[in-house]
Amino acid sequence: MDYKTLDAISVSEIEALGISSELAHNLHNHVSQIISDYGSSSPETWFHISKSVLHPELPFSFHQMMYYGCFKDFGPDPPAWSPDPKSALSTNVGQLLEKRGKELLGSLYVDPISSFSALQELSVSNPEVYWRTVLDELSISFAVPPRFILLEDPPGESPLMNPGGQWLPGAYVNPANNCLSLNCKRSLEDKMIIWRDEGNGNQPINSMTLQQLRTEVWLVAYALDALSLEKGSAIAIDMPMDVNSVVIYLAIVLAGYVVVSIADSFASIEISTRLRISGAKAIFTQDFIIRGEKRIPLYSRVVEAQSPMAIVIPTKGSSFSMKLRDQDISWHDFLKRVENLRGHEFAAVEQPVEAFTNILFSSGTTGEPKAIPWTNATPFKAAADAWCHMDIRKGDTVAWPTNLGWMMGPWLVYASLINGACIALYNGSPLGSGFAKFVQDAKVTMLGVIPSIVRAWKSLNCTAGFDWSAIRCFGSTGEASNVDEYLWLMGRAHYKPIIEYCGGTEIGGAFVTGSLLQPQSLAAFSVPAMGCSLFILGNDGHPIPDNEPGMGELALGPLMFGASSTLLNANHYDVYFKGMPVWNGKILRRHGDVFERTSKGSYHAHGRSDDMMNLGGIKVSSVEIERICNAVDSSILETAAIGVPPAQGGPERLVIAVVLKNPENSTRDLDELRKSFNSAVQKKLNPLFRVSHVELVASLPRTATNKVMRRILRQQFVQQEQNSKL
Repeated sequence: MDYKTLDAISVSEIEALGISSELAHNLHNHVSQIISDYGSSSPETWFHISKSVLHPELPFSFHQMMYYGCFKDFGPDPPAWSPDPKSALSTNVGQLLEKRGKELLGSLYVDPISSFSALQELSVSNPEVYWRTVLDELSISFAVPPRFILLEDPPGESPLMNPGGQWLPGAYVNPANNCLSLNCKRSLEDKMIIWRDEGNGNQPINSMTLQQLRTEVWLVAYALDALSLEKGSAIAIDMPMDVNSVVIYLAIVLAGYVVVSIADSFASIEISTRLRISGAKAIFTQDFIIRGEKRIPLYSRVVEAQSPMAIVIPTKGSSFSMKLRDQDISWHDFLKRVENLRGHEFAAVEQPVEAFTNILFSSGTTGEPKAIPWTNATPFKAAADAWCHMDIRKGDTVAWPTNLGWMMGPWLVYASLINGACIALYNGSPLGSGFAKFVQDAKVTMLGVIPSIVRAWKSLNCTAGFDWSAIRCFGSTGEASNVDEYLWLMGRAHYKPIIEYCGGTEIGGAFVTGSLLQPQSLAAFSVPAMGCSLFILGNDGHPIPDNEPGMGELALGPLMFGASSTLLNANHYDVYFKGMPVWNGKILRRHGDVFERTSKGSYHAHGRSDDMMNLGGIKVSSVEIERICNAVDSSILETAAIGVPPAQGGPERLVIAVVLKNPENSTRDLDELRKSFNSAVQKKLNPLFRVSHVELVASLPRTATNKVMRRILRQQFVQQEQNSKL
């Protein structure tokens, strides 16, 4: 839609959006006063409109009218949220800079907002100072403190074979113990986990204090030791992310074992693969999962996977009558062995910082999934990201629908507990009104999302009527986001910022993200994560200058605190460094995403490099085309753009797979839709691009981490063409 500037919008145009005449006049008058004070197109204008005019009950079309009208002539990356000096001073980083800004930055320190970029540059140029400062701010307790923060060239190792250096050499630590210890961030009476089961929306929220959490974790740790497994043994968790799985996770780490993360959605063959690669000696699981009226088996999948000994937890509210294998044990019997030790403190097993604490896996869309170990340092990277970029702190309540099988599960545990915040867990689907009510009732202050969840909320309107005003910020990860969908999301919480967060399992957090000390644009990143440096590779394979806009494959500086340095089932150097360019004497680290740096210094993600297409000699990412196509028609839920080579060779053809909001609307004229796509793509992206075909699909194939598998769509379309010619 071609929106008008704010000063050209009439009362009747506001009424046409379904707003009553009286309210339309009031809104118009209010907006006119703001325009009189701040102009018709400025960040200050939008700030006041978003805070004093817009609210969730107004039609979203009016929100769009205001946003696009305000920034019609602004250019790329208009700020959907901007910090104010007062709120900046209350953030974790703001307080640190006010206290130690001159000491850390010298004459570069002005105030938290002005000097945030200088702090990021310090985190890269002087990791010794930055990480020592942040570990102190996080109140990290070491059994043996590190000799120093970073040894770039460890003795006896080739710098080329260990480009990431050695972090915290000589340190002994236990990250789970740091989640449970008393310090200035928490007391024994503080709530550390709250939760609600699906279907119990009218019942009080359950809670667990730090004292209760310590008691439960210690008991499970004693029970683990009673299994007589060798310290350092791998122990798997294949469960929903609920209070029990968090307790088990912490207990495994506290007792000196290694968690093997397995998503509860996996089939038996995927479970078997992960157990085999990790060499797990035991596995925690449930008998089944309840989702609505469905009972989804879990223990039976573990049995089919031919797992080692399983500790089986009964699903809440069900009678445990399942017959177990001879080597398996029920949760009740597992704990009964050590019940006499309940309340006794368990002595944490402190290990070298390079010891493994968690084995996670890439999504494995092609071939065997990579087994990525987290060391004892990685949890502190997660906690530091949360402290700096999402401003998580004591008194916060953090919710992020995820699972321990994916990095955001362990991330949520450490990001919350080390920072003294409370984890909010919803045991059920996050796609309905039950979860929206939980966010309201739990007074969630930081809500993590993935774009497809937001898309479902917007389509189903399941957040309507719920008060999300307690939210201070959102976090978003997993896939490229959409401007309109995230404008809608911000509007649900009275325009609180969305911190985009992009990283990877092998990093333990993000390499690029946002900050509450910088303006935040929709579907954009404002800054490299603390301690990270980004390089966008040009057509010659070398980095383009960091003060110039451009798009290309992303590479990372090799020195990243907490990042992986080994893989269990692949050569780490070959995967991440082999064939990469050397920059200022350092070999860069491969990531595989295509990124764009804009003229205003923001970053945009454009999907994986293998999701790039070559249309008429022009490289373009699928995500760019999909953003345009998704907005063509209100009947479209989502699209996937794929480049399909003709059977006889030649230039790739552009094919759009379409998922409709109403699957029954299969009589849609696809040729008309193709023409609409063509018009939009040619107008907004490139007049030489042409959509050759539109295909209706029931849903897009995705990995378990929700990434669209365009490769699968491409294969399916090629196969359909081949079959039609037989």
